[in-house]
Amino acid sequence: MKLKVTCQLDYQTYQNVPLIFLLKLRPDFNQTILNEEFIVEPAVPVTEYLDHYGNYCQRMISPMGQFSIKTSALVVTAPTIEVDSSANFVLIQDVPDDVLLYLLPSRYCESDKLLAKASEIIYYLSTGYEMVEAIRQWVRNNIKYEYNHSTPSTSAMDTLYSQIGVCRDLSHLAIALCRSINIPARFVVGYLHNLEPMDLHAWFEAYVGGKWYTFDATQENTTGGRAVLAYGRDAADVATMTYFGDLQLDSMFVGLEQIEA
Repeated sequence: MKLKVTCQLDYQTYQNVPLIFLLKLRPDFNQTILNEEFIVEPAVPVTEYLDHYGNYCQRMISPMGQFSIKTSALVVTAPTIEVDSSANFVLIQDVPDDVLLYLLPSRYCESDKLLAKASEIIYYLSTGYEMVEAIRQWVRNNIKYEYNHSTPSTSAMDTLYSQIGVCRDLSHLAIALCRSINIPARFVVGYLHNLEPMDLHAWFEAYVGGKWYTFDATQENTTGGRAVLAYGRDAADVATMTYFGDLQLDSMFVGLEQIEA
């Protein structure tokens, strides 16, 4: 399916602030980017680099006063996700070098504290994929999706105790549960077709059967139509904007529409 995604961020600052954005789609993520724009108004120089995970990052120094970041892209992505209930664990000794870090605890995913809970959820299942899906369903059924309860510092353990969160929090908890039973899992951020209300979205992927599979703990059933911006160990690695100074976000707009072929 062909999607047009847009994002506009309006800021205000009274000094020149160094900024890092992560707002360009990944071209290597089972998606084809037909065109893409990144516009700063008023215009300032923007440089780009690849981070440790291969995500495209944009660096700039903000103009003083009011300014906007406008991005848009036309992308072709899969309308459905791949499902394989037979996909099993990958033995630790066979996990690729670049996947090993997704087995470890991270800033928001304290997997070293969640083995007992994960074992309760998956004790009767046999394949790795089935276990991840059971974790996804457990998080969806037991964590209430609600705004204004979590904060940027909320971790997987915090969400488990409060039983309330948003997509970021549900994904962190699911990732930590997966890692606790030695299934690599990573945090993904991007756009989701038919998301209501429309916003940037977070989900997770798990490595079973020698490949990455998509899971979304906010949905009854994980759907396709996803445009990926970035992935990392958790939200700390994929912040859409990082700033080093005094900056105020005035407004944010995210749009997505399906384009007929």
